[in-house]
Amino acid sequence: MISQRDVAFYREHGYIVVPDLVDPGTLAALRRVIDAIVARAATVTTHDDVYDLEPSHRPDRPRVRRIKKPHVLDPVFDALMRSESLLSVSRQLLGPGVRLYGSKLNIKAPEYGSPVEWHQDWAFYPHTNDDVLAIGVMLDDCQLENGPLMVMPGSHKGPTYDHHADGYFCGAIDPDACPLDFSKAVTLTGKAGSCSFHHVRMVHGSAQNTSALPRQLLLYEFAANDAFPLLSGVKDLAEFDAKILCGPKTIEPRVVAAPVRLPLPPAHGQGSIYENQFGSRKRYFAFDTAAAPTAKALAPAK
Repeated sequence: MISQRDVAFYREHGYIVVPDLVDPGTLAALRRVIDAIVARAATVTTHDDVYDLEPSHRPDRPRVRRIKKPHVLDPVFDALMRSESLLSVSRQLLGPGVRLYGSKLNIKAPEYGSPVEWHQDWAFYPHTNDDVLAIGVMLDDCQLENGPLMVMPGSHKGPTYDHHADGYFCGAIDPDACPLDFSKAVTLTGKAGSCSFHHVRMVHGSAQNTSALPRQLLLYEFAANDAFPLLSGVKDLAEFDAKILCGPKTIEPRVVAAPVRLPLPPAHGQGSIYENQFGSRKRYFAFDTAAAPTAKALAPAK
C-alpha cells in the first residue's frame, strides 16, 4: 500500500498520510453508527466509559468530543482495524507483528470542537520499544479550517518533553518551556478515507474547530507485538495476546534505548486527554469552552 520511499519518509519525519485507505461504503457505515452513538448521549450528563463530553453539552443538545474504545462498541470499528488496508501499511512501519493498544474517536463538531494541546502519546504510554504508532482515519475531509491534526516533523527523534504542571501529569507540553518552534508545524490534511500514521514520540496537537465543517478522526493505536507497556504491564497474558492483529505471540519484549518520563503522579483530572489537559497552566491553542454554534474563529493563543 505504500512504497519504500514512504517508509523512509516516516522514519525520517515521523508521519505519513495515505489517501483512499477506507472506501466510501465503509465511511458511510461508520458515520451511521457514530450518529446513533452520539444521539444516545442525550441520556448522559457526565463523562462515562463511552463518552467524553464537550463543556457545552446539554441533554437536549448532545455534544460529544470523544467516543471511547469504539472497537468494542460496534463491529464496524473492529472490522476496520483488522482490515488489510490498515494492517498492510502498519506492518511496513512496525514489522510483521502488530498489536492493538487502544482506540478512540475524536469528534470536532462544527464551530465548537475542542482543541488538543501539544503532547506526545509516548508520555501517556511508554513501551519497551518505540515501534508504536497512531492511525488517524479521516471520516471527514480534514482541512486547515476544521482543526486537523498538526505534527512537528522530526520530533519523534528528540526528547520526551515534560507533560507536568505543578508536579502532576497534565498530558500537555508547556509551549513556553519547550524549544520547538510550533510555527513550523505541519497540518495533516486529506479527503475522507485518508489515513495518517504518526510515531508514538511525535509531538502533535490540534486547534479548536471554529469552521462550519465537521472533523471526526477515528484513532487506532498499534504497537509491534514485542513492544510491551511499561506502566500498566501485562496483567492477563491471554487478554494481551487477544489484541494481536497479525503476527506471532511472544513473551520476549524487545528493549531499546528511548527517553521515558512516566505520567506520574497522575493528573488531577483523570480521564481522557481533555480532562488531563485542564490541569495545564499554559495553553497554546485558544479554547472557548462556551462556544455556541455561532462562534467566531479564534486565533492561536501563544
